[in-house]
Amino acid sequence: MNPVKKLFEFGQSPWLDYIERGLLQSGFDRLIEEDGIRGVTSNPSILAKAVIEHNVYQEIICELRCHSRSVEALYEALAIEDIRMAADRLLPLYQQTDGLDGYVSLEVSPDIAYDAETTIREAQRLWHAVDRSNLMVKVPATKPGLIAIRQLTALGKNINATLIFSPTRYVEVAEAWQAGLTERAARGEDITRVASVASYFVSRIETLADRLLAEKSEQDPTATRWQGRIAVASAKVAYQHFKALHASEAWQHLIARGAHPQRLLWASTSTKNPAYSDVKYVDELVGPQTVNTLPPKTLDAYRDHGDPAPRLESDIDGAEAALAALEGLGIRFEDMARQLEQEGVEKFQASYCKLLAALADGDSPEGQRAC
Repeated sequence: MNPVKKLFEFGQSPWLDYIERGLLQSGFDRLIEEDGIRGVTSNPSILAKAVIEHNVYQEIICELRCHSRSVEALYEALAIEDIRMAADRLLPLYQQTDGLDGYVSLEVSPDIAYDAETTIREAQRLWHAVDRSNLMVKVPATKPGLIAIRQLTALGKNINATLIFSPTRYVEVAEAWQAGLTERAARGEDITRVASVASYFVSRIETLADRLLAEKSEQDPTATRWQGRIAVASAKVAYQHFKALHASEAWQHLIARGAHPQRLLWASTSTKNPAYSDVKYVDELVGPQTVNTLPPKTLDAYRDHGDPAPRLESDIDGAEAALAALEGLGIRFEDMARQLEQEGVEKFQASYCKLLAALADGDSPEGQRAC
């Protein structure tokens, strides 16, 4: 069996971390059928790459420009149409799985990642603009983002909490989501179709941890033994928190009301270090009630030589030891997470800016304002 499709046998849903108009028009249905792709994620970087690199958008852009749209409105028109197309392709799966899978994500502007009120307002606006029940609105899991996640969940919106870089922040996200769901249930409102995932970024953790460990090895050569082990270790610890939270009395009460779990989603799964396996962050993170979102190159690699097996709960003691060793070397994981969160928001802001500039006439005042 196709290794990607086999992931679902172990309770994991493979989603595609990519969206592009040409793929949606031709080829996407094959990914659903042959690879068992069960959802789609997007972000400003992905959308920027698609619009800038694929000619399929050029005629559409020219037509939209004729209507004198602002560059922001132009971007949104393109993005919303892509999201709607993907949502429509995935709707049968959404219906067949009773709302477990079949989602497509659209992110609020990265410029408002630290503004809870504006995030709540923009998320609701995008939700109504897309008008698809299998949409997930992506909200960065910053401290203000936690407020937005709770309130949007209470309002019945599907949320993909993104840019999570530590087990501690994951717990905060899960608690915010559960609080929103509890508030909604207390009002007697339906919670059976309010879905969520918590997107935990792995390879970015590894890249930073490896660099810091290399620096520490100048004084302590043993530091290098932990390189390549920190990201998966932290993900395994986060998953243990997931299990504990979903075993709680509060969560059991919500299950009785028909709630779906907020699954952990492994994001940033392309391997950045060529010394590591190109399917490292898929093979090592297979486990029940999780999602792995694969960019195209990682999807191709896993289809070719993936080896799915339930490894997510193997050697938990070793995972905890790796994180303890990191702290023992003077590298605070929470400091890493704060740095990665800030860099993550900045990277998405840069991609968004790049996209707006590409959509605008480069010499126009509007194009200059975009950045």
